[in-house]
Amino acid sequence: MSKPAFNRLNFAEAAVEVEPHADGGMVLRSPQPLGAIGRCVGEWLEHWSSVAPERVFLAERRNGEWYKVTYGAALAAVRCLGQALVNRQLSPQRPVAILSDNGVDHALLMLAAMHVGVPAAPVSAAYSLISKDHGKLKHILEVLEPGLVFAADGARFGAALKAVDLKGAEVVVSTNPPDEIRTTAFADLLATQAAAGVDAAFAAVGPDTIAKILFTSGSTDLPKGVVNTQRMLLANQQAIFQLWPFLAEKTPTIVDWLPWSHTFGGNHNFNMMLRHGGAIWIDDGKPMPGLIEKTVANLREVSPTLYFNVPRGFDVLLPYLERDESLRWSFFRDLDLIFYAGAALPQNLWERLEDVSVVARGERVRLVSAWGSTETAPMVTSVHFEIERAGVIGLPGPGSELKLVPNGGKMELRVRGPNVTPGYWKRDDLTRAAFDAEGYYCIGDAGRFANPDEPAHGIEFDGRIAEDFKLMSGTWVHVGGLRVRVIAAGAPVVQDAVITGHNREDIGLLIFASDPGCRSLCPELSADTPLAHVTADPRVRAKMAEALARLAAEATGGSNRPTRALLMSEPPSIDANEITDKGYINQRAALLRRADLVDRLYAASPDPDVILLK
Repeated sequence: MSKPAFNRLNFAEAAVEVEPHADGGMVLRSPQPLGAIGRCVGEWLEHWSSVAPERVFLAERRNGEWYKVTYGAALAAVRCLGQALVNRQLSPQRPVAILSDNGVDHALLMLAAMHVGVPAAPVSAAYSLISKDHGKLKHILEVLEPGLVFAADGARFGAALKAVDLKGAEVVVSTNPPDEIRTTAFADLLATQAAAGVDAAFAAVGPDTIAKILFTSGSTDLPKGVVNTQRMLLANQQAIFQLWPFLAEKTPTIVDWLPWSHTFGGNHNFNMMLRHGGAIWIDDGKPMPGLIEKTVANLREVSPTLYFNVPRGFDVLLPYLERDESLRWSFFRDLDLIFYAGAALPQNLWERLEDVSVVARGERVRLVSAWGSTETAPMVTSVHFEIERAGVIGLPGPGSELKLVPNGGKMELRVRGPNVTPGYWKRDDLTRAAFDAEGYYCIGDAGRFANPDEPAHGIEFDGRIAEDFKLMSGTWVHVGGLRVRVIAAGAPVVQDAVITGHNREDIGLLIFASDPGCRSLCPELSADTPLAHVTADPRVRAKMAEALARLAAEATGGSNRPTRALLMSEPPSIDANEITDKGYINQRAALLRRADLVDRLYAASPDPDVILLK
C-alpha cells in the first residue's frame, strides 16, 4: 500500500556536480553558486527592526508567562548593550563569555557583542551546572581571558563563578547576585545610552570579523575554541535559503531548546530565524524526565513552522504526541518540516514521526536532516528533496566543496568553503593538523551515496572514522550504523549503546539503560527502586536477549552481529567526556572510562550479569 503524500514545500532542485579523482575519490559541489552574503549578521537585525519592528523576535517564560521582545526593541537593546561593551574596551583579546542557558538576555548580549566586533563565547551551561569539578569551564576561561562574564541567574551559577579564576573579568548577572562576588546588573548595561561609539564599531565589522568562539570537545581532550567569523555565519544562512526558498514565503516560528553554546542551536537555528525575520520561542524544557513536561506545555501554546531536535529529543517527545490529540494538533498544525541532527535517528523513530503526522494532518510532514560541525558553522550538506528513510544527510550547499577520500574501506568526508573556520583559538598546532594539503577541513566523518547510480539522491552518513575498529579477524566494524540498529532493536530497554570488540573475536555491547523504558517492563516495582535492581530483573534481561537474537537474525556477518551485552545503570559522565549536553555518546571516551566493564564482557568465565546470544 502506498504511503500518504508529503506536505508540499518549495525546495531547490536536487542536483550535484561530481568531479572524480584518480584515487577513487571525488569532489561534490552544488551547481548553484553562493549568492551575495552581506557584511555582517547585525544587518539582518537592522533590516527586520526597520521592516517589521513590532514582530516578535524572542520570547521566554518569566513567572509562567511569555515575555516577548520585538525586532524593534531588540535592536534598541543591542545598541545600548553594544555601547556598554565599547565603553569597556572589550575586544577579541577580551571577549564576552556567556555561561547561562538560552534566554532573552543571553541573546541580546550575544548579538550586541557581534554588533560591535567583540567575539561572543557562549559556554555549555552543563560545564557550570552539571560538572562536579568545573574542569572544562576553568580551561575555557583560561584560554578565552574574557573581559566580561555573563550569567543570567547569579545564584544558580554562583558555585561555578567561585570555582574559576576570573582574572579581573567583570561579572554581569540579570538576577540574584551571588555572595562574595562583585557583580554588575545586566539592567545597568541596558541603561547605557547608545552613542557614536556603537555606530562606529558596527561600521567596522566585516565578513572576516570574529563573531563567536564556540568550544567543542574531542574524546579525551579539553575543549578547543573554534573561531566562527561573520563570513561563516553569513555564508551558511545564504546557502540554507538557496536550498530552502520556502523560508521566505511565511514568517518562520520555532519552539527550541537546543543550546546556543552549540552550533546547531546557536548558528543553524538562531541565525535562520534572524535571517528570515522569524520568532524564537525559547523552550525552557529539555528531553529528560521532569523537563520534557515544560516542552509539552510550550508546544501546546505555540505552533512551530519548523521543529528542530536531536534523536533523543524525539524519542522523549513522541509518546506525548501519540497519545494527546490536542497537543498533536498544536504541534503539527502549521509545521512545514521536522529536522533532526546531532546523531543518527533510528528508523523506528522516523516511522513513528511519520505516522503521528499522518494522524494529525492526513499527510506526511517532511523529515529532513543536514550535516556539518562547529568548524563549518554548521551546514555543509542539507536535505532539500524527498527522502523515505533516516540517515540521508543531503547534498552540498552552495559554496561548499565536499571531498570524498578513500579511507579504510570507507569514504572520508572533507570540507572546503566560506563556511569553514580559519582555525582554533590560540591553537595553531590544532589548526595545522585539521586541514589537508589542499585546504580541506578533515572533519573525521564518513559518507556514501544513498544510491550510487544517482548521486542527486544524496549522501548517507557512514559513521565516524575514529569510532570504527577491526575485530581479531581483521573485519571492520562500522560503529555508527550498528549503534542505531541496537537502539531500535533494544527498545524500550536501550537508551544508548557503546560498541565493543576491538581486537576481539566478536562484538559486545555496553548498554546505557533507559530508566523509564526498563521500568515500563516492571510496573509493580516502586519508583525508588534503584535502576541497577531494575536492570537485573529477568523481564528486562529477557528483552535485551530478544534484541540480541533479532540483531543476529538480521546480521550479514560478524561485523554487525553482537553476541553479548551488559546493562549499565550508571549514566554517562559529562566530566569524563562520555556525553555532550545534546546527548551524543562519545564512544572512545566511554570505552576508556569503562575498560573494566569491557573486560567483564569478555571474561573467560562468563560474568553472570552479561547477557549472551543463545
